[in-house]
Amino acid sequence: MNFKKSEQLLDRALKSIPLASQTFSKSLTQYPRGVSPFFIEKGKGVKVWDVDGNEYIDFVNSLLSVTLGYCDIDVDKAVQEQMRNGVIFSLPHKLEMKVAEKLIEVIPCAEKVRFGKNGTDATSAAIRVSRAYTGKERVAVCGYHGWQDWYIGSTTRDLGVPNCVKGLTHKFEYNNIESLEEIFQEQELACVIMEPMNVEYPKDNFLEKVKELAHKNNALLIFDEMITGFRYSTGGAQELFGVTPDLATFGKGMANGYPLSVVVGSNEIMQKMEDIFFSGTFGGETLSLAAANSVIDKYKKHDITGHFKEIGGYLIKQLQKLIDSEGLSDIFSIAGHPSWNFLQIKQQDSYTTFEIKTLFLQEVFKRGILTLGSHNISFSHTKEDIDKLIAVYAEVLPMIKKHIDNKILLENIQGEILEPLFKVR
Repeated sequence: MNFKKSEQLLDRALKSIPLASQTFSKSLTQYPRGVSPFFIEKGKGVKVWDVDGNEYIDFVNSLLSVTLGYCDIDVDKAVQEQMRNGVIFSLPHKLEMKVAEKLIEVIPCAEKVRFGKNGTDATSAAIRVSRAYTGKERVAVCGYHGWQDWYIGSTTRDLGVPNCVKGLTHKFEYNNIESLEEIFQEQELACVIMEPMNVEYPKDNFLEKVKELAHKNNALLIFDEMITGFRYSTGGAQELFGVTPDLATFGKGMANGYPLSVVVGSNEIMQKMEDIFFSGTFGGETLSLAAANSVIDKYKKHDITGHFKEIGGYLIKQLQKLIDSEGLSDIFSIAGHPSWNFLQIKQQDSYTTFEIKTLFLQEVFKRGILTLGSHNISFSHTKEDIDKLIAVYAEVLPMIKKHIDNKILLENIQGEILEPLFKVR
């Protein structure tokens, strides 16, 4: 594939935009330079076309924010109709109330709703309202929760975060209740915020134990369902696993790519929203609300999460069959939920995970597959798309094993090798 225009635009963008992107995960920190597309021109359904005209089946789906597919006809129609009446006004629009009421219908913990524009808005608001409600300051975190100081200070990407803020956040391990118990033994926590699932399924009633432990210590439980909401089930992982948190945050696929996020929770806790300061000019922007209104209606009409389960389950089964038949399990494994699953790469004696991943990305991009190692399923994906993915993997994964065995992997990398950003899962 030719990436000449992408490379030219990247050089141009780097002069005006740090990393040439607004999002780390869409930048050259994730896409190896020299072998990757850097700018997409358009998308339709499961396919995207880069600025050089290369076509891909997309398994990134804008970092899981596209659940129905690009340019969904019903969502586009709803947005276009609203656009004719206006985007934002001097007073609230009734769509705010309509979408809030629909979210209350489908999300188990939702009794009241407040809107934001991105995940960090919603998780940060949930933390603030938890601190206000409990009168405590410290929080325990598990997973990825956005770029604000209270969370990112707990990661290696903590430059610019005051030490006094870092000290208020404590990390615990998924499926390790003892790691959370240790924090509670030493600290008074306002809340526990966690992704209810990412790579691993909860084991030994882990989510129930977290909720019990939080409530025993007068702390709130927050589920960060930015990804799991409208993907694991319409009402999120809390609906799938039958564990209802005090607060939850949703976003991404809720509006099929339009910028919208929400904090939802019980009446009593959410009333504190009237006392804290969480207010944004664009929280009631109507095009995203019209999109979400259409998405929720479409989820009610079609078994969209059932489609995720069927198509993603087929992918997992076929990929595992390939790994087993080609003897690749020393290098590759698959994990996660059918709607959001991961091809995991294991460190080798001679090569790092990032060296192997660089070659992997180089070869799958070359064959018309856009992925960063995860498979983010949309309603537009078909079994034919999965078969094409597996056919590409059937060429690429054994090739990588061969290069590792023959110690010629680096010699076959044609671009710059990826470097680690930070690990949260």
